[in-house]
Amino acid sequence: MSGTTAAAARPRRRAAGTGANRWVVLTVLCTSLLLVAVDATVLHVAVPAVTKDLRPGAIELLWIVDSYPLVCASLLILFGTLGDRVGRRRILLLGYALFGVASALAAFAPNPQVLILARALLGVGGAMIMPATLSLLRQVFPDRRERALAIGVWSAVAAVGAAIGPLLGGFLLEHFWWGSVFLVNIPLMLVSLPVGRLLLPESTGDGNGPWDVAGAMLAAAGLFGVVLGVKRFGDGEVLSLLTVVSLAAGTALLVVFVRRQRRRAHPLVDLRMFAWPAFSTSVGCIVLAMLALVGLELIAAQYLQLVLELSPLQTGLRLLPLTFAAMAAGLAGARMLRGFGPRRMVSAGFCLTAGAVVVLTGMGAQDNPGLLLFGFVLLGFGLETTLFGAYESMLSEAPPEQAGGAAAIGETSYQLGAGMGIALLGTVMNAAYAPGVAHVPGVPASASKAASHSLGEAYGVAAQLGGSAGEALRRAARDSFVHGLHVTLLVSAGLLLLGAVMALRLPRTMHCETAPAGLPAQRKPEQSHVSA
Repeated sequence: MSGTTAAAARPRRRAAGTGANRWVVLTVLCTSLLLVAVDATVLHVAVPAVTKDLRPGAIELLWIVDSYPLVCASLLILFGTLGDRVGRRRILLLGYALFGVASALAAFAPNPQVLILARALLGVGGAMIMPATLSLLRQVFPDRRERALAIGVWSAVAAVGAAIGPLLGGFLLEHFWWGSVFLVNIPLMLVSLPVGRLLLPESTGDGNGPWDVAGAMLAAAGLFGVVLGVKRFGDGEVLSLLTVVSLAAGTALLVVFVRRQRRRAHPLVDLRMFAWPAFSTSVGCIVLAMLALVGLELIAAQYLQLVLELSPLQTGLRLLPLTFAAMAAGLAGARMLRGFGPRRMVSAGFCLTAGAVVVLTGMGAQDNPGLLLFGFVLLGFGLETTLFGAYESMLSEAPPEQAGGAAAIGETSYQLGAGMGIALLGTVMNAAYAPGVAHVPGVPASASKAASHSLGEAYGVAAQLGGSAGEALRRAARDSFVHGLHVTLLVSAGLLLLGAVMALRLPRTMHCETAPAGLPAQRKPEQSHVSA
């Protein structure tokens, strides 16, 4: 009798978010996403203070910065699919709790080892929160028109979080110690936990078959190896043994994971989704957009600080128009999707972003605020238009019972694209920059070699040399960096135009018919599977 009662109560809990409360649910989910997005970037400005206080070694400092994104990216599929099994709200609330505890541990870390552990735990919490927010949106907003608006708000909040992280960190560091950049998370998590428990609906997938524990471990280990290898490649460790072994081992484990999923009657991730053009194309567009843009953001920040000699706060303020434009595109995304359809919207977003990148090739050794403002506004609006259309199409294409896995795939694609973008565009930048400082008159060969690593190092070498030789090296390095920036921008524009062509495989129109039980209306997966 009690089992019957529990079974009857379960559908009511799952439907709890589909009424008037769904916009409140969206607010709660966006608040948690804001914390995760802020935490991904807030530490960047605190690194000098952490270095001064804890005195980490070079390897320890690298792990302090990288442990969060590495762990988070590795575990997205594990926790996304686990949420489909045991409950997305349950995983989200556990993520809240872990994020709060890890934030306190990081804030009061007495040494580098504890801070690395705390950052890794923050990555675990982030991996529990990120796919759960997106998959719950899939359940709470069954109507695609409303879901498109909700995803627009969700993506705008993500853009805000990534942008205000450095600004918030800079403000806190001016008034408090470096641990305050983590401590700010705790009050918000203390509010989110009871509010989320009270308001968020529970939802799961169909629950058929056992959860594939071995498959989840394979996915986590494989993604960790690939992301670690890509990050080391982006840091210039191209031929390092650890880089090669990480990439090879990670790729091999992911191949084993894919083969395992194809053999199982109840796979962890239904790989048939990739046979549906809208889903696979959306994932590809997310990877390509991040591949082209994230490396550019890093290079743009270096340009503003090292070439134009702006302070970190001034740099953050210069990049704010990009964020505001991304917010506007996110909020207008639902209307644009209805008017233009996924194909034209994503393709146009790629083209607009490519145009913005070409405009930014006008950046030179002298400040041009008007050009930067125009280029960054175009860049933010075009990028968010692209990502919004791709995320919405991907999530709507996936069946509701696979919402957690689909959200995790989207977030993993985002992280992999970002990592590969830093690696690829960083390599292009270095290849274009280094020859310009190789043979500077009056500069010793050893100094030229040291200066070829980065513009920051070149400035340091120039300061040590002093005199006319130091000034010549500084001028040559700055001019070479600007040249490398132009080359990198043109390569990025080419990648974005490739994305515009790829987006032509997306559906022409946004289908909003009432979906049959369990599957979106616009897709017949069994037919797609047979034809594949």
